[in-house]
Amino acid sequence: MSFLNVLKTILFGIIEGITEWLPVSSTGHLILFDKFCPLTNVSAGFTDLFEYLIQLAAILAVVILFWNKLFPLKKEKAEDEQKEKIVWKKDVLSMWLKVILACIPALLAIAIDQAFEKISPLTETAIIAAALIFYGGVFILVENFNKKRAPKITEITELSYRYAFFIGCFQVLAAIPGTSRSGITIIGALLLGISRPTAAEFTFFLAIPTMVGTSGYKILKFIANEGSIATAELGYLLIGMAVAFAVSMFAIKFLMNFVKKHNFKIFGWYRIALGCIVIATLIVPALL
Repeated sequence: MSFLNVLKTILFGIIEGITEWLPVSSTGHLILFDKFCPLTNVSAGFTDLFEYLIQLAAILAVVILFWNKLFPLKKEKAEDEQKEKIVWKKDVLSMWLKVILACIPALLAIAIDQAFEKISPLTETAIIAAALIFYGGVFILVENFNKKRAPKITEITELSYRYAFFIGCFQVLAAIPGTSRSGITIIGALLLGISRPTAAEFTFFLAIPTMVGTSGYKILKFIANEGSIATAELGYLLIGMAVAFAVSMFAIKFLMNFVKKHNFKIFGWYRIALGCIVIATLIVPALL
């Protein structure tokens, strides 16, 4: 393994671990970082696989941190109080049904993702910049709109199946580079009058089947195109996944504490600033 590639891999993992949970587009950040600091001496399809699998590793942090809210079984005292029995958690089952329903519209994202694979790197960078700026502005507008509104829904148990499906429809837009899966679903939830902590939590849960399905698709695609993975590439992959998972454990806790006291405007302004910087990197060289 190349020492320089190992350092890049660690940076990829850190970027993913932070940006996956903040509404700033982890995919956009990874694509931009890859353009300026790409991994070298790896197969053509490895970078795409690498980006999705470190995202999957980040998702595993949600499973660990929210295990009690995600696992649908629990032990309960039997009638004779002598033994324990395993029972279903009805509220958790209901939550998973809402998550599955919200994932259905995301199937359209596969077609959108394939379309964006055919565009040129320059066009992709321009799209990322535009999406960063546009949705950054949307975040600020939505937060201003919600300033005088009290949330109608403060728990996932209060979330209707219709609202869950509506949030899932927003997730389709996340296939556009630079949009942010968590960001666009949070925007949809806020517009429905859902509290920020609940919106963030539901977005975390929604990421689990979404990223498992997407990562599975990318693995199959890589096997079909590349056949196998080199030893060095496997090493980079494991390092990136480990770092993304570890950083995610802290990033998730930070965001959940942050949204209890603050709104998402700061992320909107960050997106706009980053988008402007990306545009500058495209325009300035052309003018020189």
